[in-house]
Amino acid sequence: MKQIAYKTLVGIFMSFFLFGQTITVDAPRVVLKNIEFNISYSGDFFNSDSLIMRVNGAIIQASNLSDEAAVYKNIIVENTGEVSFQLSEGTRVLHQFNRKVILGWISVLPPLIAITLAFLSRSVIPSLFAAIWFGVWSLSSFSIVKIVPSLLDSFYHYILNTMIDRDHAILILFTLMLGGMVGIIYMNGGMHGIIQHLIKKADTPKKGQIAIWLFGIIIFFDDYSNTLIVGNTSRLLCDKLKISRQKLAYLVDSTSAPVATIAIITTWIGFQVGIIADALPGLDGLNESAYMLFIHSIPYSFYPFLAIILVGLIVTTGTDFGPMVQAEERARSGIKYTPNMDELETEAGADSDELFVKQNINQRARNAIIPIAVLVFSMFYFIFTSGEGDSIKDILGSADTFGALMHSTLLSALVAAGLSIGQGILNVNETLDAWFSGLKFMLMGLLVLLLAWALADISKDLHTADFIVSTLGNSIPMSILPSVIFLIAAVTAFGSGSSWGVMAILMPLVIPLTWAVMGHNGGATPENMHILYSTIACVLTGSVWADHCSPISDTTILTSMASGCELMDHVRTQMPYAVSAGLAALLLGTLPAGFGFPWWILLLLGIGSQVIVVKLFGQKTS
Repeated sequence: MKQIAYKTLVGIFMSFFLFGQTITVDAPRVVLKNIEFNISYSGDFFNSDSLIMRVNGAIIQASNLSDEAAVYKNIIVENTGEVSFQLSEGTRVLHQFNRKVILGWISVLPPLIAITLAFLSRSVIPSLFAAIWFGVWSLSSFSIVKIVPSLLDSFYHYILNTMIDRDHAILILFTLMLGGMVGIIYMNGGMHGIIQHLIKKADTPKKGQIAIWLFGIIIFFDDYSNTLIVGNTSRLLCDKLKISRQKLAYLVDSTSAPVATIAIITTWIGFQVGIIADALPGLDGLNESAYMLFIHSIPYSFYPFLAIILVGLIVTTGTDFGPMVQAEERARSGIKYTPNMDELETEAGADSDELFVKQNINQRARNAIIPIAVLVFSMFYFIFTSGEGDSIKDILGSADTFGALMHSTLLSALVAAGLSIGQGILNVNETLDAWFSGLKFMLMGLLVLLLAWALADISKDLHTADFIVSTLGNSIPMSILPSVIFLIAAVTAFGSGSSWGVMAILMPLVIPLTWAVMGHNGGATPENMHILYSTIACVLTGSVWADHCSPISDTTILTSMASGCELMDHVRTQMPYAVSAGLAALLLGTLPAGFGFPWWILLLLGIGSQVIVVKLFGQKTS
């Protein structure tokens, strides 16, 4: 035993003097055939000039070499199988490891599997998990004995790591806290108090529709909350004023996600900024934060603006077109709408009772207005006080946006709870129940987000973006790239029924691709940055557009349920409006914006096109 211990000590002693201090390496977990990658070493090297890097015996020249670091860039392996990497200093081997080499197209299979399974199963969560499992298994070159360990690693490594990431945890807490605040102001009657004020003077179908449209814009902070609150509280008003349930569903659906995706303080912003942030590492030369990229993308979000404006044109002119005309005429004639509620309950599930209003209470609008005002103003306060700089752009760029999100939502939830308890509307336990009801309403979206983050990590380890960039970076004209992205996002969202799932899958791939295309066309110059802003907007808004047209979309189903409208009746009557605004957004907005036309001129053109559509095809229904 003493002899063994002696030999061990000698081995450690010799290793220290031969190898120096511990050497760390930053290398890919798997190598793609014929796709460039980088390897960097760090440590205290005795003589950096004598460092030699070998890949399967072939010597690789360093791109950057010092006594503390050695960087080797643009390495290419042309064969599949296993490749060995060896770092030597003279005749001494300092570090050695092996990696698997797989075909490049395998790296795109996890997101494709997620999209395909979502198409077929109409369920995003199992599809995302299956894609993650496949991605982990591909890291082992599809070893049969690694199938079950890959399943375990999917949960234990990737999903766990993305959950404990600090920025991810902040976004999760922000979303939960905001959902809790919504639950409180819903149960204490505040949201219903607002709508009661809006509809006091709504004594005609036109006024009633305008009131519902305005209320949909006011509930800007969450699409689900917007759908449930506006839909459920407006049904009696619509029946009283002889407004069709199909029209109510359209008004609700077109002022929920479109408003939430462009408003700067919503449950969507944490998700959107989070998936943008996850796509930024490795983009050399990009100095803007994820939040600023999102802010800059808003002007290029043509569809949400046009959808909201088209609703305004429809309700203020009292006209409709397409199948909605017949639905409105039947409602005006007094024919009662009888939807197939059994089908609605089957499709929408049992979540309709998650949010509820306490009975026999005074429904005061201030109990919702004050917490929402605290949310908005405190958000701006924390952003501007945490940022530094001489301009608003510098302040926003350096601000602690995530911290501002957490602080503002916590304050708004506490204010909502204080108002409810202080006025005796809710007791402490009822307030906690209301908060938890709002929290539960966000869990499904958060689960999608968590799995999407894990899939993004898998895509990074598989270098999916690198493969796409190397394959398409030189082939797609920069000017039409945003339009292509818009159509891809739309097709996948229509088939999968989840705008969030598609956003999360595409964003980590689209941003690096766009950056590479820009690099081949003059780089990230001020003249080219609109392409990046537009492609980010196209991932977000293309998904929302298709979400409005898809009969398997969660928001479409939820809207049908909340409005008391049969699902396919809603899809059929809303489709012409969504197609009108979507085509205008694509052809008059996104496409010419790619060629450098000012966004504000294109937005005005889009609005003008919708005015023409309403005048040409609109028929008076009130």
